[in-house]
Amino acid sequence: MFIEQSAAAQTAYAALAQAARQRDLQRSIADLPGGFVSKKIKGLQYWYYQYKMPDGQPQQIYVGPDDDSTQLLLSERHNPSAKQARSHLGTMCEAASVYGCYSVTPKHARVLARLADHGLFRAGGVLVGTHAYLSYQNRFGVLWKGGETTVDLDFAHPGRNISLAINNDFTIDAHAAIDSLKMGFLPVNAGTRYVKEDEPDFDLDFLTCIHRRGDEPVYIPQLNLTLQPLKFMEFSMQDPIVSVLIAASGPIVVNVPRPERYALAKLILYRERLDSRQPEKANKDLLQAATLIDYLGSSEPESLQGAWDDLLARGPGWRSRAKAGKDALHARYPEVGRMLAIA
Repeated sequence: MFIEQSAAAQTAYAALAQAARQRDLQRSIADLPGGFVSKKIKGLQYWYYQYKMPDGQPQQIYVGPDDDSTQLLLSERHNPSAKQARSHLGTMCEAASVYGCYSVTPKHARVLARLADHGLFRAGGVLVGTHAYLSYQNRFGVLWKGGETTVDLDFAHPGRNISLAINNDFTIDAHAAIDSLKMGFLPVNAGTRYVKEDEPDFDLDFLTCIHRRGDEPVYIPQLNLTLQPLKFMEFSMQDPIVSVLIAASGPIVVNVPRPERYALAKLILYRERLDSRQPEKANKDLLQAATLIDYLGSSEPESLQGAWDDLLARGPGWRSRAKAGKDALHARYPEVGRMLAIA
């Protein structure tokens, strides 16, 4: 359900992603005296840049999980060749696109870049939905064969009750950032969605995990945003990763869900959307789950199985929905459906 990108495309994206993350980190810490520290959260290790505020209080900027790309990022902080690469990010984006890497459309890139520049992702924001799905292509060095149509931009934040590695006390004004675009976005649904009168399908949705008040919208002062809680979102929000989007205007560093968690969450969402009579969206969810599971089942089977085991262990409601999604997956994409085993 995917095709391999060329070796040139994969090499171009790898170089761009590293340079973009290095530039983003350097911008964040340029005038801050401090150093890198690591800590464990729920058994996993993460890296941060730690510094002190004028009042002596320590602050941390999230760098990433303790993986190969983050280690390379830390080692290249003072590397002259890395600095030279950062100065040519626009050219690197253009080259990656020419080689066939996936690029974000200009109007979506404009919104994403503005929110990134204002610090949404440093404040714990996560890009979710189809744009996250599309971003996995360059990370894996593939191109999906379907499931890519989208006009919305979906963002999520853990809110008040879920602790994420990337969540800290960094404060932004996301509403002001959206308003500064001058693109005609207006807040609706208690401010959880921004719409454009001249483009009725181009929405910005801000989501969070379900909380003790159910699906009542929750205002987050840290973001100056109101978020719409959704059931089952906490699964895909756990342990997100850093990704780099390609755009004509330059690279954009964002947080996205782990691909295995995104894929399995789509199986849950498939059942939910069928129940709410949204068959078109449900079918797109199933297709996205299938393409990701097809790739992960052969390339990263341990991470996929680990996430699947976690999903099944969350209780009977989770398990029944997961089984319904798997049954649908097996019926429509039998080779992919066999990659998931229910104990």
